[in-house]
Amino acid sequence: MITAQVSEPNHFLLTGATGLLGRYLMKDLTLAGVPLAVHVRPNRRFSAQERIEAIFGYWDQQLGKVLPRPVVLAGQLGEEALGMEPGDIRWAAENCTSVIHNAASLSFVSTGRDSEPYTSNVDGTRNVLRFCQEAGIYNFHHVSTAYVCGLRSGLVLETELKEGQVYGNPYEESKVEAEEMTRSADFLKSHTVYRPSIIVGDSETGFTNTFHGFYAAVQLIYTMNNHSSIEKQYTGHSDFYPGRVTLDGSEGKNLVPVNWVSEVMSHIISNSEHHGQTYHLTPRNPVLVRTILAVMQSAAKMFGSQLAGKDIDTGTATEIEEFFYEHIRVYDSYWRNDPTFDSTNTRKAAPHLPCPHIDYEQLLFLAKQAIKMNFSWRDKLVKRDKNKELVANS
Repeated sequence: MITAQVSEPNHFLLTGATGLLGRYLMKDLTLAGVPLAVHVRPNRRFSAQERIEAIFGYWDQQLGKVLPRPVVLAGQLGEEALGMEPGDIRWAAENCTSVIHNAASLSFVSTGRDSEPYTSNVDGTRNVLRFCQEAGIYNFHHVSTAYVCGLRSGLVLETELKEGQVYGNPYEESKVEAEEMTRSADFLKSHTVYRPSIIVGDSETGFTNTFHGFYAAVQLIYTMNNHSSIEKQYTGHSDFYPGRVTLDGSEGKNLVPVNWVSEVMSHIISNSEHHGQTYHLTPRNPVLVRTILAVMQSAAKMFGSQLAGKDIDTGTATEIEEFFYEHIRVYDSYWRNDPTFDSTNTRKAAPHLPCPHIDYEQLLFLAKQAIKMNFSWRDKLVKRDKNKELVANS
């Protein structure tokens, strides 16, 4: 499904193009003039080509101009040769010199090694590396996570990977295995690793198309308030809430806006002198859990909770507390106190791109935008009418 004819072998092949970070990377790399090809899985609504066209239609509307389209290669990450047609395989071998491997599963739970997140993060990475070796692609950019550190505390260096850490969930373990696999691929000439911390929405527009972690908690509280039988004040606020939260509020979480992560990555990718390093894409200052909780309550208009500390006896939980704990249990490891992430390489490579500080107001803005979106996003196909104006189609 090649949508452009090119001759110079200088394209970057991006996986995970339709995810939150992927869609920003497509926009920023295109604006930077990086020749781009994307590996995309068709879904029930759209073909691979239509999925990319829908995303670029959104960017065209946001930017007020039509961006050049990438080359689209349809396939499946879990299949041999990435599930691509012979002609597309040949095109990639002849025209791609680098891969940006961004596709991943964000699942925190697993039923075993033959399920997510291992099938995407470990087996999928193995398939991409095999494809690179067979296609003669020797430059690899790998999107990992800062949380390969597992349950470590103290200072975590960009140069460290396996330090005997215990993992908080299968996602972290799978990402360590994937990163270790790419590091041991001796056929690669260049290997660059990006380790973002917790990615949230766009700091300027509030846009996101994924609603995990912080957003999942906001959605749960918001939904509980909207469906509560408790009488609300005329303002719509409720003072009823699962009273005790098993945190003390001093825990710090490293939240980073997707637009900043993409901008820094695009700068590094566009400048080969920065290749070959590992980059922690983390903020200078974490957000405290007490601030996050205050944002959740304000956005959802549901007040009254107490930070009771992790040692409280949840055996005496009320019915509504049990409901809350049960539905947020998958993210238990998410709310732990983060270590300190060294970001020396990132600051050296992109000193002109400081991470936007996420404070109470910024986080409240992101939460309210998610509520406005009803915690969902569906891309729409966009076409241009006879006057070359952009018109959205469902």
